[in-house]
Amino acid sequence: MTGRQLQMSRKLGKADLTAVGEVRRALRDLLRHWGRPDCGEVAELLTSELVTNALVHTDRDAVVTATVAATRLRVEVRDFVARHPRPRAPAAGDGSDGNDATNGRGLLLVQALADAWGVRAHGIGKAVWFELDGGPA
Repeated sequence: MTGRQLQMSRKLGKADLTAVGEVRRALRDLLRHWGRPDCGEVAELLTSELVTNALVHTDRDAVVTATVAATRLRVEVRDFVARHPRPRAPAAGDGSDGNDATNGRGLLLVQALADAWGVRAHGIGKAVWFELDGGPA
C-alpha cells in the first residue's frame, strides 16, 4: 500500500471489557487491508493492553483509533481522565495470596515491544499511543 491511509476508530463504553475482543477483530481487519497481517500479533496484544488499562483504570468511556500509512501503524487510546499512566513492575506472587502477578504488565509490554510510545494530554483526558514499524510489505 502506498500513499493511502487507513483508519479504524471505536468508541468504548465505560468498563465494557467485552469491547476488547471487538477492537482486536477490527484491528486484524485493518491490518489485512493494509497488507500487513503479519504485524497483527504484537499490535493486537499492545492494543488490548491499552484498551484494558483505559477501561479498568479510568471508569470512563474511551476511544481507540488505529491508523496505518506507508509502513507505520499508530494506535491511540483516548480516555477522559487527566492522570497519566506509569509503567510499574508487576507485583510478585505465587497465587497463594490471590495475587497471581498477572496485573501491572501492560505498559511494560508496550515499552518493550513498540517502536515508539507515549502519552499526551488531549483536551479533557489523555491519549496513550504506540507505533509499530511494519517494514516493507
